[in-house]
Amino acid sequence: MLNKVNFSELWERFSWRKWGKYVLVLVVFTVIYLFVGEQSMIHFWHRGREIQRLGEQRDRYRADAEEAQQKINNLNQRDSLERFAREQYFMHQLGEDVYLVEE
Repeated sequence: MLNKVNFSELWERFSWRKWGKYVLVLVVFTVIYLFVGEQSMIHFWHRGREIQRLGEQRDRYRADAEEAQQKINNLNQRDSLERFAREQYFMHQLGEDVYLVEE
């Protein structure tokens, strides 16, 4: 049969001379692991957020590139190119009058 041992008896059995140095080393290691150095958990969390931010930025740039590519494909057609030149650069054909109306 197992004897029931309560917490106070266990605490009394715990020898600080024997186990104290191990507990101290474990606490120091945990503090160093969490807060000190380039490989700490704090830096790990910061790098994770930076990776997420850069991924979102990459996605925005990809969407912008796809939109620009679509515009380029549209400009390869003569009608679209002519409309773009008229709207953006106010170009016109010979003998044609262009009136600018500001809203």
